[in-house]
Formats: sequence, structure tokens, C-alpha cells
Amino acid sequence: MIAFPQIDPIIFSIGPVAVRWYGLMYLFGFIFAYWLANRMADKKDSGWTREEVSDVLFYGFVGVVAGGRIGYVLFYQTAYFLTNPLYLFEIWSGGMSFHGGLLGVIAALWWFARKTNRKFFQVSDFIAPLVPFGLATGRLGNFINAELWGRTTDMPWGIVFPGGGALPRHPSQLYEFFLEGIVLLVILLLYRRKNPPMGAVSGLFLLGYGGFRFIVEFFREPDAHLGVLNVGLTMGQVLSTPMIIIGAWFMLRAYQKAKS
Repeated sequence: MIAFPQIDPIIFSIGPVAVRWYGLMYLFGFIFAYWLANRMADKKDSGWTREEVSDVLFYGFVGVVAGGRIGYVLFYQTAYFLTNPLYLFEIWSGGMSFHGGLLGVIAALWWFARKTNRKFFQVSDFIAPLVPFGLATGRLGNFINAELWGRTTDMPWGIVFPGGGALPRHPSQLYEFFLEGIVLLVILLLYRRKNPPMGAVSGLFLLGYGGFRFIVEFFREPDAHLGVLNVGLTMGQVLSTPMIIIGAWFMLRAYQKAKS
């Protein structure tokens, strides 16, 4: 059993303005995405310019923030939202959904592709490898905030989280950091080097994230107001299942088109 390290979520504050580790983690993720995207764009025959990289990342940022918030409210706080519609705009109260953010990014990339006369998968294949590191830093932010902890465990690496009771719990944030962040990033970068057909990288991202998230949900504490749903799965697993199916279909379709 490990005691949770005492980490102040606020790095420093100047008057009413506070700089938090959680926000800094997302900034690190964005900086890495910007660096990696420019490096990919600089390669010969990439079909991308640095100016286009800045534009598509801006679209993606807007999509992930708007979609993440809307998704959280609709997927996880539906009843509260119906009685308090303005809760949707209470961003300071916390609450972001990856699956909602993904839908927001998809919408933003579709609009960008249409604006620049590109095919959607040309844009999504370029963006997909940029996402996992941001997921990794976000999960570190969750760990520092001592939130979204795992289920109780008797494993030696179990951690007693503040607010999580006296029993040790799985550090599921770190599981997600490793699988959805680092491992998925490496897989996508290595796969991209093989010059797969258009749409395959996007499909692998959906398949990989959906699969890893489905697995981690067995160790992550379900949301208190939702618990395990009637189908025997958590909300995270229900939302990840279509990602796995659609991702596999995208990959199969991409290779079938390449052969025809």
C-alpha cells in the first residue's frame, strides 16, 4: 500500500490567478503536438505546411474543448443538465469527456478538410498520432489532482487517495497514462512509417484507444451516479465499444480499397 504523495494542484498563484498542474499538463500536450506536427509536415512530400499545421491544431483545440464539455454533460450529467441547463457553461466546475472531445475533434477536422479541399481521412490520419501524448499528460493531471482513481485493490502498488476512503486503490490514471498515452503513441508512430493506406492510421487510433480504455475500465472506479450499467459495463466501456468496431472497420475498408 502506498500513500498518495502530497501534491498541491496549484503550482503558484498571483492574486486571483492560479496556475494549476492540470492546465500545465494540457499545455505540455499541445506543445508536443505542435512540435510533432511540424516535424511531420517538414518531411518531403508530406503535403502539409507549417501554416496549415497551426490552423488544423486550432480547429482541433476548439473541437476538443467544446466537444469534451458537451460530451461530459450529456453522457455523465444528463439528469442534472435537464434541470440546470446553464451547467453546460460552468467549465470552472470541471468535467470533460474524452469521447465527447473526440466527436468535437472529428467535427472540427471534417470542417477543416472541407475548407482546404482535402479528404477527411487525409486530415485525420495526420492528426491521430498527435493525440496520445496529450491523453498521457491529461491523465497525469488527473493523478496529481487525485481524481478518477481506480477500484479498491490488494496489489502492492495500490494507493490510498485523498477522498477515496481508507482502502488502497488502483492508480488507474497511470494505467491510462501508459496504455492510452505512451503505448498508443509508439504504436501509431511505428505503424505510420509503413505508409499504410488512407484511413488506416485513424482506424488504428480508434481501435487502440477503445481497446485500452475498455481494459482500464475494469480497474477504474465507475462514476458514483452511474455505476455499472444494466448491460454489465461501465459508461466508459459502452462508449469505447463503438470505437473498437468502427476502428477495425476503417482499417479493413482502407486495405480493401488499397487492393482494388
